[in-house]
Amino acid sequence: MCGIVGYIGDENASDIVIDGLKRLEYRGYDSAGIALCTKDGMMVRKKKGRIKNLEDMIAGENLYGHLAIGHTRWATHGAPSDANAHPHCDRSGKIAVVHNGIVENFMQLKEWLISEHGVEFHSETDTEVIAQLIGIFYHGDFEDAVFQAVEKMQGAYGLGVICADEPGKLIAVRKDSPLIVGLGEGCNFIASDIPAILKHVRKIYLIENNETVVLTASSVKIYNAERREVHREVFNVTWDADAAEKEGYDHFMLKEIHEQPKGIRNTITRRMDEEGNIVLDGIRMTKEEIENFNKVYIVACGTAYHAGLIGKTVIEKLAGISVEVDVASEFRYRDPFVDENTLFIAISQSGETLDTLAALREAKRKGARILSVVNVVGSSVARESDDVFYTWAGPEIAVATTKAYSTQLAALYLIAVHMAEVRGQITPARREALIDAMLALPKGRTLFDCPLPIQ
Repeated sequence: MCGIVGYIGDENASDIVIDGLKRLEYRGYDSAGIALCTKDGMMVRKKKGRIKNLEDMIAGENLYGHLAIGHTRWATHGAPSDANAHPHCDRSGKIAVVHNGIVENFMQLKEWLISEHGVEFHSETDTEVIAQLIGIFYHGDFEDAVFQAVEKMQGAYGLGVICADEPGKLIAVRKDSPLIVGLGEGCNFIASDIPAILKHVRKIYLIENNETVVLTASSVKIYNAERREVHREVFNVTWDADAAEKEGYDHFMLKEIHEQPKGIRNTITRRMDEEGNIVLDGIRMTKEEIENFNKVYIVACGTAYHAGLIGKTVIEKLAGISVEVDVASEFRYRDPFVDENTLFIAISQSGETLDTLAALREAKRKGARILSVVNVVGSSVARESDDVFYTWAGPEIAVATTKAYSTQLAALYLIAVHMAEVRGQITPARREALIDAMLALPKGRTLFDCPLPIQ
C-alpha cells in the first residue's frame, strides 16, 4: 500500500505534491520522495522515514517547477532505505517514476536489462525496473516509451511518470491499482486516493483498468491498451474535504471511532423510508431472483472478511440460505461451485482490493449475481458489480478500521432482513424489532439492550 500524487500546472509543483503526500501518509510510512522538473533538469529528493524527514531534507532548497510526482511508500520489494525510496530514475536521469503495486515479472525484466543493455541498478525495488525499462525504450517519444514498457510488465500497478525532455507532460498508467485524475483550472493532478487532491479539485476522472493518461496543464487524454483515445464522464466529489482532516482529534483513529454512530445512522437511514421499510435503491435484484438463490458466497480480505463471518450467521439464521465465507485471495484457487443461482457478496472499504476484485471477476465469469458492499462511490469493485450497497462511512484514513467495519455490519444486517422478508422467513413483529434495534445503535444503546437476530 503506497500513495502517489502528481501535479502539472502554473503553481510550484513541489509544494502541492508534498501537501498531497501528507494527506496520503496513512498509505505508507517507511519513506517518501519527490521528482520535480526544473529549468536545470530533473531534481529527485527522497528520504527514509516519515514525510517530515523529506521536508527537513529539502528545507532551504529552492525547488521550483511546474511538474512533479511524489510518493509515500510501504515496502514490498526492498527494505526501507533512501536508495529504495521512490521516485526512481532511469540511467540517463531523464525519466522518473512513482509506483503503487507490484510488478510480478520484475526479476526477468531486470535480468534482461542487465544482460542485453548493461543497465546498472541502484536499488532492490521493482519500480526501478520500470524506470529503466522506459528509459531503454525512450528515443524522443515519451508516450511511446511508456506504452512499450507497459506491454512488457506483468502484475498490478499505478504509475506516475515524468520526463525531463518533456516538462509539459505527465503520464499515468493504471492496472489493478487505484488511480484518479483531478481536473483543475490551468492545472491537472493524478493521485492514488481522492483526499490527496480534494483541497484543489472536485472534478475527477475515475481511470479504468489498462488505461494510460497523458496530462498537460490544460488537457487530459485517456487511452486504452490499444492506444485508442477513450472518453470519460466527469465524477463530482460531493463529500467535504474537512471530512478527511482530523478536526481537532489527536489522530485519525480516534476521530473515526467517534464517527461510528454517524456512519451507522447514515448507512441505515438512507436505505429506509418513513414507514421503516427497507428500500434498496440501485439494487435491482427481483423477488424471483432472491427466492431462487440457493447459495451465498461472501468474499473479502482482512477486517471485511470478519464482517462477512458475521454476515454469514445473520443471513443463514434470518433468510435460511446457505452461506460460505472465503478470504478473497483463496477463492479462485479452490474452484468454488458458483452458478447463476449464486449470490456473490464482495465486501471492500476502498473498492480497490485487488484479491477481492479478482474473486469478483471469477464469480461473474461463472454467472453469479454480484452484490458489493463498498464505501467508495465509483470504485473498481462498485463499477464491476451488478448491484452496490454503499456504506456511508465517509473517508477512512486510519489503517486500523473502525467506522468502515461498523457500517459493513449494518449493511449486511439490512441485506439479511430484506432477503428474509422477501423469502417469507421472518414475521412482521420480528422484522420490526430488528429494525428498531438497528435504528437504536447510533443513539448510544448497546447491542445488549437490543434483540439480536442470532439469539
